[in-house]
Amino acid sequence: MLPLQNFKDYIGQNALFTANDKILLAVSGGRDSVLMVHLFKLSGYNFGIAHCNFNLRGEESIRDEHFVKMLAATLDVPFYVTHFETKAYATAHKVSIQMAARDLRYQWFEEIRSKEGYACIALAQHQDDAIETVLLNLTRGTGIAGLHGILPKRGHLIRPLLFLSRTEINELMEGEKLDYVEDSSNLSTNYARNKIRLKVLPQLKEINGNLEVTFQHNIQRFADTELVLQKVVADLSRNLLIQKQDGIYLSIAEVKGLSPQKLLLFEVLKPYGFSEHLVADVLQALDKQSGISFFSSSHQLTLDREDLILKVLKDKDAVARQHLLIHAKEGGTLLPEGELNMLNVTKSIFDRDYGFKNDPFEAYLDAEKLIYPLVLRSKQTGDKFKPIGMSSFKKLSDLFIDEKIPVTRKDDIPVLVNGNGEIIWVVGLRADNRYKLGPGTKNVTILTFRNLHITNS
Repeated sequence: MLPLQNFKDYIGQNALFTANDKILLAVSGGRDSVLMVHLFKLSGYNFGIAHCNFNLRGEESIRDEHFVKMLAATLDVPFYVTHFETKAYATAHKVSIQMAARDLRYQWFEEIRSKEGYACIALAQHQDDAIETVLLNLTRGTGIAGLHGILPKRGHLIRPLLFLSRTEINELMEGEKLDYVEDSSNLSTNYARNKIRLKVLPQLKEINGNLEVTFQHNIQRFADTELVLQKVVADLSRNLLIQKQDGIYLSIAEVKGLSPQKLLLFEVLKPYGFSEHLVADVLQALDKQSGISFFSSSHQLTLDREDLILKVLKDKDAVARQHLLIHAKEGGTLLPEGELNMLNVTKSIFDRDYGFKNDPFEAYLDAEKLIYPLVLRSKQTGDKFKPIGMSSFKKLSDLFIDEKIPVTRKDDIPVLVNGNGEIIWVVGLRADNRYKLGPGTKNVTILTFRNLHITNS
């Protein structure tokens, strides 16, 4: 017997929707989503079914689509289907197949919801999914928000099966003899979530046979803790962020007095696009010279004598092409234009193992002169620097003319800027003379930019 009363109680307790609302169900054809469909039908709710064919599993994908279509026809409810070229999307947007599928389906679900007048989109995630999400977030690194995992309701997304475990769903499907289709990719350990589901959770359940209930309680504690933090941060922001005519001011003395410092400053600056890593760099720079700036995708934070000054970036085109190199000094950074790699070596190792190459996409810089974070952006009006071999300044606009760079390509050339605002390198053209290697150089930063094409006219 299906747990209709528990289902309705869970919906009511979490205010997921009202009895008069029309709900769009995301249905793959698997056990979880099929059970959700039958619970909605037997409970008398008004709903439609949406199915995504990601074209990833050949005939199996076609089978799934046909099954869900027939299910909707049998129950006499509206049916919506779409087909995605998921692999092509993933390649074009440089994301994983899983992330591509997620982006595509949520965007389409929202389009249907808005167009057809549905109040919410119902997803068939259950207690085990919530546990997997928490463990996955912990593995990758997360804040408090990642610890509460999947919430019953977020915006227009609802999850009415979070009161059930995977075991309970399997037993209900078998007991009611309900038909479903099996996604073979669920058995593959090529995906991180599947590894947790197939290998980690069984081990944890041997330690704690009541794991689902334990995690439910933990997730609720984490969610409550997040609410407390949000209130603390809201109060702190009202006192710390002082709006003035030329920007928002944060007293450096007050920032230094925060405890825990990094967590609270990150939460205060997060709405302005600043990452946790960037906030750490801000804190390290508090006792350094004035004038150092840090950039998010939308704002600039400048270190003044007694304050941090937060301003909105006005050059929207430059902002869209701006990237922060905030990870101190080592590793690769993927960018829309290509890939920037950074390596630090001592001068003796550089002389022995590397040496200068005649490559415009490789720069050799005196590491001691770099101030982090560095910024990679497109050109801005008034940009000038001192090209290698010159003691005087040269405007970037003049450099582009000399190099016969087409007008249509000028904005495509990355410009690397030091933390003090000086241009270090016009990628593919010239490095700055002030940062070249000299007799006093002890450490060398090697920058290599790949997959960027600059064509002269």
